[in-house]
Amino acid sequence: MVIRESDIANLPVEKQQIARSILEVLANIVSGYTPDKISKPQDVYQLSLDLVSKEQEHFVVYCLNSKHHVINRKTVFVGSLNSTVVHPREVFRAAIENSSASIICVHNHPSGDPTPSPEDISVTQRLCEAGEIIGIELIDHVIVGRTGWFSLKANGHI
Repeated sequence: MVIRESDIANLPVEKQQIARSILEVLANIVSGYTPDKISKPQDVYQLSLDLVSKEQEHFVVYCLNSKHHVINRKTVFVGSLNSTVVHPREVFRAAIENSSASIICVHNHPSGDPTPSPEDISVTQRLCEAGEIIGIELIDHVIVGRTGWFSLKANGHI
């Protein structure tokens, strides 16, 4: 299958940027490029593609150093088909054990739609507050699905 710029131009405007970003991720994979430094939600998506096909929600923490290089990736929760219970103590335990300067959280939506639920937004706010108290910044919370990703930071929730 070949996808051309004209194919993307025929998509609804709100889907065009997502399509371009997914194509860039695929080009990176084909070329063998794997980001070791996270600088944008697209990097998180590329590092988390294995979550897209999961049938249960998986909540993962990327532990980062002060230059946003990945120190460790840890799955802290596995939930049901459409939910998981996320406790800040477990999320930040991974960060503390790895002497992280900051973290990025990511979880999948088995439905394929990365749109956040009210619970996703609430958990993100709790994680931000906990991070402020202990001095480990939550840089972003990215939700991944078959149709792309949703960055809670880029959309004003952090």
